[in-house]
Amino acid sequence: MPGYQTKQECVAIPGAHDLHIQSLLDRQQYADPLGEAEALGISSAAWPLFGLLWPSSMQLALWMAKRPLVPGERILEVGCGLALASLVVHRQGADVTASDCHPLTETFLNRNIDLNDLPPLAYRHGNWGDDAETVQRPGHPAVTGCFDLIIGSDVLYERDESGKLSGFIALHTLPCAEVLIVDPNRGNRSAFNKRMAHAGFVLEEIDLSGDDVHGTPYKGRMLHYQR
Repeated sequence: MPGYQTKQECVAIPGAHDLHIQSLLDRQQYADPLGEAEALGISSAAWPLFGLLWPSSMQLALWMAKRPLVPGERILEVGCGLALASLVVHRQGADVTASDCHPLTETFLNRNIDLNDLPPLAYRHGNWGDDAETVQRPGHPAVTGCFDLIIGSDVLYERDESGKLSGFIALHTLPCAEVLIVDPNRGNRSAFNKRMAHAGFVLEEIDLSGDDVHGTPYKGRMLHYQR
């Protein structure tokens, strides 16, 4: 037994094939017997968040399902969690890398790749913190290089006074690049927008509020940055 419970469901994504997704059973799950998550700065309260399907991750997956595939484009998903959007574009044939800092993210990603009969999907340790002990994870390659497109959902959940996330994005984007962030109207958006503008990105905000594909009300925005 892994020490946590899971569930499996079929996720319908208009514009793409349904995905079979294994996730944590609920937010009460926790298992860190070797202290790997704690060593990476992940608290017991934050531990299960990676393994749940969130409304904003569904919004990002829907957006990517409708977005035309660009030949030769390299995509990076940051804070991917269950990597729903990455799985959608991976199935379409995109060159995508999923990244997160949770020690079990890659395990769940590989399970879901197998459940959907997909080829291997690149995964890298991606932590935009400024603590050298958590930015790197021994034995697990970190994000390197630059990408044409960086995507993420609900990654503005913490105050980022030192601009770690925007700095990480700036470090890993090409001079001409695009960034798509789905934000469920968290209070940290304004400060993040200013830092992205300082990095040379021009912002377009798109209101995503309305009922989702399951008829559940959603409030949030797509933050579309370009430079």
